[in-house]
Amino acid sequence: MTRKVILDVDPGIDDAVAICLALFDPRLEVVAITATGGNVSPQQATVNVQTIVEQLDPPRWPRLGAAPLDNPLPADNRQMHGSDGLGNANFPVASLHNMHPAEKVICDEVRAAPNEVTIICLGPLTNISRAMHRDPDLLSLLGGLIICGGAVGVSGNVTAAAEFNVFCDPLAARWLFRAPLTKTLVPLDCSRQYSMTLDQFDQLPPETTRAGKFLRQILPCSFRSYRQNRGMESIYLSDVVTLVAATDPELFELEGMAGDVEIDGEITTGATVFDRRQEREWRNNMDVAMTMQKTDVRDKIIGGLIRAGELT
Repeated sequence: MTRKVILDVDPGIDDAVAICLALFDPRLEVVAITATGGNVSPQQATVNVQTIVEQLDPPRWPRLGAAPLDNPLPADNRQMHGSDGLGNANFPVASLHNMHPAEKVICDEVRAAPNEVTIICLGPLTNISRAMHRDPDLLSLLGGLIICGGAVGVSGNVTAAAEFNVFCDPLAARWLFRAPLTKTLVPLDCSRQYSMTLDQFDQLPPETTRAGKFLRQILPCSFRSYRQNRGMESIYLSDVVTLVAATDPELFELEGMAGDVEIDGEITTGATVFDRRQEREWRNNMDVAMTMQKTDVRDKIIGGLIRAGELT
């Protein structure tokens, strides 16, 4: 039986790779892909979601949701993803008019299949928070939430204290951390245990397939950016690791934790804080992936992308 999922994304090259993996995974039914600002502006995120799906042309197209335009971002990540978020590949894309807002698409799809839909959050949590405020009953209708974001025992990646996705909308993150729903967090502590090497890039599908051509057009920008900005010869794909945590949770060690988000600190806004004292005062409110079986996760990622090539 397939698992119904919504991908909420801010594409971004790593989001695009995760979408590619999800659309051709026979265990998943991607009912919707919703855009949010983050790595790029909200307008560009909406265009990129459509572009990715058009380039991959899966057998079943998901519904697409447009990013909200009224949520200013404190940062973006174009220095790592290119000015268009997709490695400056300049893909052609048809103009779509009257695309439904992301929060409406989320509400519609969750209500259409109560307790069956899992949302995989690969960007700032704006859309999810808005959907829950728009329709408070969604809290009891959602099958689960899997979040790429935060940091437990490592430094942030946008400030010394904060991880990018949480930093972009800390109010939304705090609300969802505190909300009474089943959720799993994949923080930097876990997601950075895997990075894609050039050897793994060489194993991707050939350019004669749609998936292979697409991946080989966008990923070189990431390798260049990581080398120029971070002195690394491999690239982190946190969103892709989070997708694997959704499809293959047995490869991850989860720990129940009590987490919250700092929203007012002068140098700590967006920091995720966990009560890890011996005598805790906070109640656990999420499962947190702290470690993973790195080799198996790598094999799942490469194998899934090869499968995408075989199906395109």
